[in-house]
Amino acid sequence: MLEGRQLLLEEVSVSKEELYQLEREGYIRYEKGVVKKNSCYMCQRCGNKERQLFFSFLCYRCNKVCAYCRKCIMMGRVSECTELVRWTGPIQNEVITNCLEWNGQLSGGQQKAADGIAWAVERKESFFVWAVCGAGKTEMLFYGIQEALHKGERICIATPRTDVVLELYPRLQEVFPSVSICALYGGSDDFSKSAQLVISTTHQLLRYYRSFDVMIVDEIDAFPYSMDDTLQYAVRFASKENASFIYLTATPSKEWQRKLRNGKQDGVIIPARYHRYPLPVPIFRWCGNWRKSIEKKTLPLVILRWLHIYSEKQYPMFLFVPHVCYVEEIVSILKCIDHRIEGVHAEDAKRKEKVASFRKGEIPLLVTTTILERGVTVSNLQVAVLGAEEHVFSESALVQIAGRAGRSRHAPFGDVIYFHYGKTEAMVAAKKQIQMMNKRAKQEGLVD
Repeated sequence: MLEGRQLLLEEVSVSKEELYQLEREGYIRYEKGVVKKNSCYMCQRCGNKERQLFFSFLCYRCNKVCAYCRKCIMMGRVSECTELVRWTGPIQNEVITNCLEWNGQLSGGQQKAADGIAWAVERKESFFVWAVCGAGKTEMLFYGIQEALHKGERICIATPRTDVVLELYPRLQEVFPSVSICALYGGSDDFSKSAQLVISTTHQLLRYYRSFDVMIVDEIDAFPYSMDDTLQYAVRFASKENASFIYLTATPSKEWQRKLRNGKQDGVIIPARYHRYPLPVPIFRWCGNWRKSIEKKTLPLVILRWLHIYSEKQYPMFLFVPHVCYVEEIVSILKCIDHRIEGVHAEDAKRKEKVASFRKGEIPLLVTTTILERGVTVSNLQVAVLGAEEHVFSESALVQIAGRAGRSRHAPFGDVIYFHYGKTEAMVAAKKQIQMMNKRAKQEGLVD
């Protein structure tokens, strides 16, 4: 349990005698949870230095006024008198050969990315893959992961979203059946497992220290990772100092695009999906004042017609909405059409079960916030956005949402409708980006 970890002393399940022996042998080191330097605090678990994110209290443990970090409080409280236990000894990994059991074939674009990833893993470099939604990024990783396992290395695939962890876990179990794999997210049962391939939300990496030889960061532009220094700190400190870094996304920030184009970052652009069909281009459809419609316990007629068409065809549907407050309201409106319709959002305790039921076809329509803009693949999915003009629907969010449709080789087309009450720059930019990638894919001969 301790190998490669950074845990609160109270989280450690071994005896005091074992801890004493491990410390004597140099396998573990104790660190103060919060240190004070020049009247400034720093959390040694998450790296937080923001003064307003520390709070002092009368501590029952040390009987003093003690400062604790509020930034990572969801992982258990870290204060000045808290002891962190860091593993500093060797990490035992198995050399695993011929462990990939996959009979698929990579497309030309996928092969280009896979070669670059394997090269970076072998040489301890960093590599960036800018690949459109549905390009088959998971398959691009297979040979790089196999290369690392053959060298007896430990790999982490980190992502900001729980849904992506849940999507990747069974797929990697299937193709690497002889490899120990665990999935870490809030509420996971795998925290005590020691695995050679770890699929984790970026938050959970705060429990690791200098553990991974290969760090694969999926969806580097996604919230909250892209906006949170703590999560970027967690990725760095969970990785060994000479680790390989692989970065993946379909919607990189302008900074990442610039680094790639200026040659400051090795990488590739994959503008086509693995099945060689173009990306579905969003359609803009004015729907009037949709908020007033909701107040009247209905939806604009243009949306109801769209839902009816695909409900009749029994196609699965996503309806994205701008705020949590609209999820329940819209679900209650639509239940009269079909009682099986459900909604999900980040704080939904049954989110995992609802998404699983949706995959099985038990739920025909999911009303969702942007929480499902990434990491969910469902064949024949039709996608609509209600209130696409809202600020929460950034260019990258709208591109990712559009990327949910047409992902399957057997159903490569699908509707992507932006229902709006006024076009925005983000909507126009998202459509242009998708069209640009389709044009590039055609020029490179990657689409039929």
